[in-house]
Amino acid sequence: MKGFRERGFVASSKTTTTDTPNSSFISGSSEPGSIDTKFSKPSLWSSFFASAFSVFDTYRDSSSTSENKAPHNRHSNGWTSAVKKIVAGGSMRRIQERVLGTSKTGISNTNSDIWLLGVCHKISQDDSSGDAVATNAIAAFNHDFSSRILITYRKGFDTIEDSKLTSDVNWGCMLRSSQMLVAQALLFHRLGRSWRKPSAKPLDREYVEILHLFGDSEVSAFSIHNLLQAGKAYGLAAGSWVGPYAMCRSWESLARSKREETNLEYQSLPMAVYIVSGCEDGERGGAPVLCIEDAARHCSEFSKGQEDWTPILLLVPLVLGLDKINPRYIPSLQATFTFPQSLGILGGKPGASTYIVGVQDENAFYLDPHEVQPVVNVSRDDVEANTSSYHCDVVRHIPLDLIDPSLAIGFYCRDKDDFDDFCSLASKLADESNGAPLFTVANSHKSSRHDSSEVRDDDSLGVMTMNDAEGCVNEDDWQLL
Repeated sequence: MKGFRERGFVASSKTTTTDTPNSSFISGSSEPGSIDTKFSKPSLWSSFFASAFSVFDTYRDSSSTSENKAPHNRHSNGWTSAVKKIVAGGSMRRIQERVLGTSKTGISNTNSDIWLLGVCHKISQDDSSGDAVATNAIAAFNHDFSSRILITYRKGFDTIEDSKLTSDVNWGCMLRSSQMLVAQALLFHRLGRSWRKPSAKPLDREYVEILHLFGDSEVSAFSIHNLLQAGKAYGLAAGSWVGPYAMCRSWESLARSKREETNLEYQSLPMAVYIVSGCEDGERGGAPVLCIEDAARHCSEFSKGQEDWTPILLLVPLVLGLDKINPRYIPSLQATFTFPQSLGILGGKPGASTYIVGVQDENAFYLDPHEVQPVVNVSRDDVEANTSSYHCDVVRHIPLDLIDPSLAIGFYCRDKDDFDDFCSLASKLADESNGAPLFTVANSHKSSRHDSSEVRDDDSLGVMTMNDAEGCVNEDDWQLL
């Protein structure tokens, strides 16, 4: 993207053959370089429409039992079954898109570069390069995008504790979005950022093991079942929607419990987890402070004192406005995708979480968890498994100014040098934020309180106090984090 700093690694434009992608997501033109498919913008119909059809989601088994016990209701149940089929089908999705004004698909016909999780796909070319180079760049972007792990609503899994729920339709999108972000962290850790989904079998064993971790049963370490169990203290419950802050804390809790169960050598999540938050509820105060001392402590605790530093997953839950994102934050959000450590954003429209993986100009590219698919549990050693439901080649995007202001940003740092590089980039970004940083960096809590961090050379690093923030609201309509 021309307005962003020239950093991160630039993707190769060389194309490769890939497996036939999941095509069930297509709702418009999905050809590279195609003109956007547009529908009307969201309205108050959004809440009504989602609730109205949620009554048809639930328990097929119990419905079948009821039909056997009450034959006189057969006509009514037949109508319900018909509506269920429509809701679960592609035609229902198209109706939802028209009423809710959901995503556009394809890549805009612009010459702007695309940043996808720290990689620049240089769509823009000089006149002498010709269209072939740009076409190859778009193909490289599509291959990169479709190689990201997609995790969606599933139906038919084992019941979640005593809830009788065998599907997460209409309530599990934030959990699925968070699973996608953590899955990318594991991909980067085990296979590197340059990994792409294989075109032939056998599959990479590390890749298969990652998918196994996100299966939909208690056997899989990072299943929706185990996430809900770990997040009970933060309000997670089957059938209920959850926000980004509680989701981040739930991952911290789940990672801690898995760490206690196994030796360091066999960790399911082989990295420390650090939630960068300004306060315990994640909703008050100024910009959160990433404290280097805290990061070091998390690494030491993760390694049980055996290592000074370990790989680390940083999760930064934020509230960047009231009803919508304050425009002052958008340039900083865009810039985070240029960081080599970028894991994207948990965010979306109000009540509909997605996993945002890239940006081009004012648009955010995302993976959508709202497709309903049958449950698939990939065995740890099944290198011949069908993994098509974990990928999608339909590129969807949404204007950044339309995403929900409550979100969380993720970063993965492989080692201490990578973390130091991240801190340098984050400090520079805060410097250039015109008084509206997403978060700041400090060596210690003491230095952040006294605005004297050594990470930056000026005094603007410190967290804005509540009184200062209120003053900014009066002058510049700046909204609290």
